[in-house]
Amino acid sequence: MPSVVTDVYAQVRNLPGSSSSKKLRRNGKVPGVVYGAGKDVLNIELEHNSIMLALDVESFHSSILDLEIEGKKEKVLLRDFQVHPYKQKITHIDFQRVDEKKKLHTKVPLHYIGEEDSPAVKLNGGLMSHVMTEVELTCLPKDLPGFIEVDLSTLDIGNSIHVSEINLPKGVDLVLHGQDDPVIATAVKPKVVDIVEEEVSTETTEESTDDDTEKAEEK
Repeated sequence: MPSVVTDVYAQVRNLPGSSSSKKLRRNGKVPGVVYGAGKDVLNIELEHNSIMLALDVESFHSSILDLEIEGKKEKVLLRDFQVHPYKQKITHIDFQRVDEKKKLHTKVPLHYIGEEDSPAVKLNGGLMSHVMTEVELTCLPKDLPGFIEVDLSTLDIGNSIHVSEINLPKGVDLVLHGQDDPVIATAVKPKVVDIVEEEVSTETTEESTDDDTEKAEEK
C-alpha cells in the first residue's frame, strides 16, 4: 500500500438520487459530490475498492488531492465519507474544491517522535499519553503540511506539552475554538499491580487444606 495518495479518479454521475445511488453501489461504485470555490455542486461516482484503499492512507485525509473527472483536474480536500453500518463498504464521499488564493480550515495528524529517548521512558520507565492525535489548522493551500511533528524527547514524568509549544510551518496557524492552551501529550507513571495479597491468600488456603486432611486421618 502506498504511503501517500494524492490522485483521485472519478466520473460525472448523471442520475442523482437514492435509487441511482443504490444501483451504483451494487456495481462496485461510490456516489459522491464535489462542492465549493463558488462553483455548482457536481455529482460524481468513483471506484469503491480504490477509495477503500485510499482511506487507509493518512495523507488522503489531510493533503490537497488532485481529483481528475473525465480528464479535467481540480484541487480538492476530502471533507466527509459515510460507511455502511455493518458492512465494509463506503456509501458516500464528499470533496471540497480548494481556492488557492483563500485560506482553508482542515485537520492534520500529529506525529510524535522521541518517546523512547525521553527521561520519562528511558530513565524512569514511564509512559507517554497522547491526549490529541490531530489539530485543526488554517493556511493557504500551498502551505498545508501533511502532518505536524511533536518532539517528546525532553519530557520527564509529570511533564506535558501544550498546543502552544508546537513548531508550526511558516504561514500556518492553529484553530483552537476558544480553548486556551490544551495539553497534547503528557508523561505518566505506569500502573503497578499489587499481587502480594493474592499470594498470601493462596498460601493460607493450602495450609487450611493440609490441617483438615490431618484431622480427618486422626479420626
